[in-house]
Amino acid sequence: MLKTRRGALIAALAAGLVLVPAAAAQAHVGVTPDTVTPEGSAVLTFSFTHGCENSPTAALRITMPEGLTSVSPTIDAMWDIDVERADNGLVSAVTYTATEPVAHDLRGAVTMAVRVGEDAPETLAFPVEQRCETGVNEWVEIADEGQDPHDLESPAPVVTVTDAGSETGHGDHAQTTDAGAEATTDTADPAPAVGIVLGSAGLLAGIAALVIAVRASRRAKR
Repeated sequence: MLKTRRGALIAALAAGLVLVPAAAAQAHVGVTPDTVTPEGSAVLTFSFTHGCENSPTAALRITMPEGLTSVSPTIDAMWDIDVERADNGLVSAVTYTATEPVAHDLRGAVTMAVRVGEDAPETLAFPVEQRCETGVNEWVEIADEGQDPHDLESPAPVVTVTDAGSETGHGDHAQTTDAGAEATTDTADPAPAVGIVLGSAGLLAGIAALVIAVRASRRAKR
């Protein structure tokens, strides 16, 4: 009986500890705000809290979706900016190259001002190629209709065009010319917070199991 209780205790502790790496694996490149009003403008912040395994991040190449009429990358001393344009003159991709590679356990962020056109789709996906000193992460997957984006292994950052949350659209008063630069307030990537919550829950579950097992063991010895 005592061996059975010990086995259950080990299983409970293992289950709690497994939650931490599982949550960490959900880390990705996120975007805030994740909504913008139709024909509105916003300053988008693309952030990450990881590299390619343990390799520092050297650059981010962000591809622009159809439906944007203007893209203005933000000047930042930490990033060199290279802008690619389509035949129509609109920005098609922006590459941010770090002046100093971002360590895998530090948060990095880049920003750009965008304006949404009147014919923009309801969902704007921004595929990101995260280039590291060793390796590349491609955040390019887009959820199909009815599919939960959280089920994707490498989701692309997505912005929804909606009348709801108008404060994140026109309220930013972003410049709409490709030559400008905008300041912004970064919002932390939610992935680390999720990992901390799940990891803490697993740890508490393990501790509770340990207490129960110890009490049961003491009763068995009496």
